[in-house]
Amino acid sequence: MIEQIVKYLVANWRELVWPAVLFAAVVVSGSVFRSVLFARLRRWAASTPARIDNILVDVLHGPFLLWILILAIHVATEYSALPRGVTRWSGKLLLALWIISLTLVLGRLSGRLVRVYSSRLEGALPVGTLTEVLASLIIGILGFLTLLQQVFEVDIRAILAALGVGGLAVALALQDTLSNLFAGFYVSVARQIRIGDFIKIDAGQSGYVQDIGWRSTTLRELGGNLIFIPNNKLSQSIVTNYHLPERSIGIGIAVPVTYDSDPSQVERLLNEVASAAVGQVPGLLKEPAPSAKFIPGFGKISMDFTLDCHVAEFADQYLVQHELRKRIFHRFREQGVRFRPKVGPTTDES
Repeated sequence: MIEQIVKYLVANWRELVWPAVLFAAVVVSGSVFRSVLFARLRRWAASTPARIDNILVDVLHGPFLLWILILAIHVATEYSALPRGVTRWSGKLLLALWIISLTLVLGRLSGRLVRVYSSRLEGALPVGTLTEVLASLIIGILGFLTLLQQVFEVDIRAILAALGVGGLAVALALQDTLSNLFAGFYVSVARQIRIGDFIKIDAGQSGYVQDIGWRSTTLRELGGNLIFIPNNKLSQSIVTNYHLPERSIGIGIAVPVTYDSDPSQVERLLNEVASAAVGQVPGLLKEPAPSAKFIPGFGKISMDFTLDCHVAEFADQYLVQHELRKRIFHRFREQGVRFRPKVGPTTDES
């Protein structure tokens, strides 16, 4: 076939001048049209508050040039004197190339639209890669089936029937993988665990949700390390989400003092220290207001108070506790309030 085409082109090169002219004309005019069209589309997208306009322009800009080339080749071959068999196969090749490129464009577009739509939902955080992969996978399967039916003239009904018969065997062979896949899909859809949330599971692992993938969910610890938890394990675990229903959390700082202290004075000093720290210590919230309580109360060797306050999110509690304890220590020392004494004998090391 290739040798025949080469011989034909060499012997009939004059007949290819007109198709070449048509090809060049379509490419040049199409390139000019593309430049003018996308320049106006970018100005229009920049003038609107919606992000979908910019996404459409970005996604279509590159493939549009490929579609111009496909059109130019199609026009050139249709008006050429090439054998009918050659033009028929070139037409199928161009159709296949167009379906593949359109599938890739729609897959990329669906993934980005899923991300944008999720960010526009009230209280929603960015979706994980699993949701984007599923959206792109559905587009890819539809594009593949279209390619088989339109280009290769394959009866996709037989393929769907075969997939139905072989689906059970595949499901049994990939039981763990499918379990993680569907568990991850459930976690994403349920919205009980979202990317950016700080969670802790009953096995003890905790961290910020970095990603929800097709196999595992990634947590980033406060120290920066990553933890990979299989989705099926996560879906079966007892999970504490410190960002639901809201990101702020309450903390309590235990303050033990000796029995010769005045409870009213201790309560007043704790409230003054906490109120003065609001606005100075990052993460410490003004509302609900900090409050000191004589809880848990009377201990064996001390009176035990608790300073309750709220922080913006889980990770803020460590800095807040650190700063408040320092301020409480200095203020109590100034006012002569003593903490409970050490328990047990002390030894001197020589």
